[in-house]
Amino acid sequence: PFSPEREQYWGPVDMYIGGGEHAVLHLLYARFWHKVLYDCGLVHTKEPFKALFNQGMILAYSYQDDRGKYYLPTEVEQRGDDWFVKGSDTPVHTQIEKMSKSKKNVEDPLDIVARYGADALRTYEMFMGPLDQVKPWQTSGCEGVARFLARVWRLFIDQHSGEVKPFGEPRPEVTRALHLAIKETTEGIEALKFNTPVSKMMEFVNASGATLPPRAEAEAFLLILSPYAPHLAEELWSRLGHTSSLANAAWPEFNPEALVEDTVEIAVQVMGKLRGTISVAREATKDDVLAQAKANANVARHLDGKTIIKEIFVPGRLVNFVAK
Repeated sequence: PFSPEREQYWGPVDMYIGGGEHAVLHLLYARFWHKVLYDCGLVHTKEPFKALFNQGMILAYSYQDDRGKYYLPTEVEQRGDDWFVKGSDTPVHTQIEKMSKSKKNVEDPLDIVARYGADALRTYEMFMGPLDQVKPWQTSGCEGVARFLARVWRLFIDQHSGEVKPFGEPRPEVTRALHLAIKETTEGIEALKFNTPVSKMMEFVNASGATLPPRAEAEAFLLILSPYAPHLAEELWSRLGHTSSLANAAWPEFNPEALVEDTVEIAVQVMGKLRGTISVAREATKDDVLAQAKANANVARHLDGKTIIKEIFVPGRLVNFVAK
């Protein structure tokens, strides 16, 4: 019924991702039929999937009356601390349950797409939390993600002319934020931890401000954004002058050297009590750090009139002056 060469190429599937509640209707049936095909000599593996991953449930508020009947969120209203069926005095109980059509606590994705766009819905779903964890749905979260994607658009596109902004000069803090985002996205996707990369991409946009980074950095950012917001990333990729899809571009690699911060925060104590913090160059000498610590206004105030009898220096972390 099919080519042995194609079966060798496509099978087995690397990973089966599905909810635990579908283990019978989906997973078990797939395994049963695969074993039938194996016994017939049509497939070369006894199992259809190399690995199993169960994603967490999505929870939402449900509304149920004393008879056990469920109502849509649009069919109920809150009066004070209680909930009632709209236009009646029938009380309903609220609880957080698994999203289910039978419990009428589902969100129509088409409604979300119409309000916020498909990219915002997709990105929010990935941003909600670890894939294997139970998570509560909050429509307001889509609004926050939509604002982030709007900031991405404004980073690239001038709001007055509608044209792509000129590329800026390299900035160490922006470069570092980009490579952190590349690292987190690369490792996060491989480990099915999709939420933390979104946070790092947000940090990159915050670091960029209103200035578009150099072309290489801007394009690398669009490439890591594309699995989350493919429509936006593809549109901006085209606006940058590319004639082929970004799906054809190589995935960017992070530079470990770019992840190292040039400065470190040092806590400054007097007699074991925190009196200030200073920012120093990572390669600063002990003498330079101690001098800068003593120059801190609040530290100097607590040392005024006292004699320093000991200087404790922990590189990259702490300075403590013992005085009397």
